[in-house]
Amino acid sequence: MEIIIYYALFAVFSLCFCIQAYYLLVFHAKFSLHKIGESQQTNIHSVSVIICARNEANNLAQNLSLVLNQQYPNFEVIVVNDCSYDASEDVLKTFVEQYPSLLKVVTISEHPRHKTSKKFAATLGIKASAHEILVFTDADCRPNSPHWLSKMVGHYHNPNIEIVLGFSPYEAKNGFLNKLIRYETCITAINYLSCAIMGKAYMGIGRNLSYKKSLFFKGKGFASHMHIPSGDDDLFVNQHAHSRNVAIEYSHNAQVISQPKTSFASLWKQKMRHLGAGRNYKTADKQRLTIQFLSGWLFYILCIVLLVLKFMYVWVIGLFMLRYLLQLFFYQKAFVKLQSKNLAGWLIFTEPVYYANIFLLSIASIFTKKTTWR
Repeated sequence: MEIIIYYALFAVFSLCFCIQAYYLLVFHAKFSLHKIGESQQTNIHSVSVIICARNEANNLAQNLSLVLNQQYPNFEVIVVNDCSYDASEDVLKTFVEQYPSLLKVVTISEHPRHKTSKKFAATLGIKASAHEILVFTDADCRPNSPHWLSKMVGHYHNPNIEIVLGFSPYEAKNGFLNKLIRYETCITAINYLSCAIMGKAYMGIGRNLSYKKSLFFKGKGFASHMHIPSGDDDLFVNQHAHSRNVAIEYSHNAQVISQPKTSFASLWKQKMRHLGAGRNYKTADKQRLTIQFLSGWLFYILCIVLLVLKFMYVWVIGLFMLRYLLQLFFYQKAFVKLQSKNLAGWLIFTEPVYYANIFLLSIASIFTKKTTWR
């Protein structure tokens, strides 16, 4: 009976390897080997850039000028000052004086009985916008170049495109936590960009995202998931994306750099908020992501178990190394595109922690009912 159990464990381990290899070769390879086409720099589209900010005085002071000084002929910037009680109002007044025809500020006042969500702030920003093309980023993000808007908006030369998915890497800093955050961000990007290439777009990130204003109102905004604190970005894309209306833009000039969390506590809070949105993805997307995660998590667990039991350990080590080499081959190419080439050497350390972290977050989310966006 004991040997049968051992063989069963090895069989499941092998199945997990096959599933992981499938995701690498069929999904992730799409992005790793993808060559992005040049967006057409026609500059014919008027653009509204929307930033929702709550207590972001320091970030606005550092980053807003980089957005306002984009080399694009016809755009406006709308900052929604969402119930801030720091110096955000003073910072924004200074910018309005400098850019009176370019910057518009929408202020939301604190309600004594209920908190507003980011979706409410984004909706007000969209309603205040003057243009059809909307581009979203956050106050703690800085464009990687003055051509960010041109790159993102250039895809709308195709009249079928209604959504453009961008990428926002976290700034590289010292420490394992930073490498873990950047690794998770890259893996998430490889997933959603690969699926978009295959015509199966399921999410985007609000730090670098664009869509048409008409699409927002045609789909009744965030009405179907307004009760969920997060999801102003990924749930909106999940609801409205289809095989022909999505473009991706990940070139270095089109990326926006974001500031990473500096403690596990703050990272935990952020990820708990994101998991709340993921539960509301379309069934096919949830199933695909669940199978990918569970097979990866079980692969590591069963690898350890089988090595401890010393059962077929040569095969176990062989399959482990084969998967690792496949990852190195495809992820190295992907990490270069995502400005994170130095992460490849840390793959063997960051990935197990990544899977353990997601497992713990998934368990904790069962007992967590509500989160806030700030």
